[in-house]
Amino acid sequence: MTELVFSISLHELCQCEEFTEQVIVEVVDHGIAQPVAGHDVADWVFDTTSVHWLRKAVRLHSDLEIDWVAVAMVIDLLRKNEALEKQNRHFEQQLRRFRES
Repeated sequence: MTELVFSISLHELCQCEEFTEQVIVEVVDHGIAQPVAGHDVADWVFDTTSVHWLRKAVRLHSDLEIDWVAVAMVIDLLRKNEALEKQNRHFEQQLRRFRES
């Protein structure tokens, strides 16, 4: 089975989302999103997961006017919450199967 991976360059991301390069560097510096390729900033490439978190981070920063450290903490909590929700769904499925047998 072939896995299809979508990616977007830093330049394309700046154009599509109207982000500045400086904003993306801030997000990466705070560990909110990570490029999947590229050593130099101009060569960075991001996957869809990073773009998802980058969008959330920029929105939190601009809408709530909080600094990047606080944004990184909020994003970390959101990621943990998503992981717990996924785990909970998995356990609920197991419980349903257990009850059916």
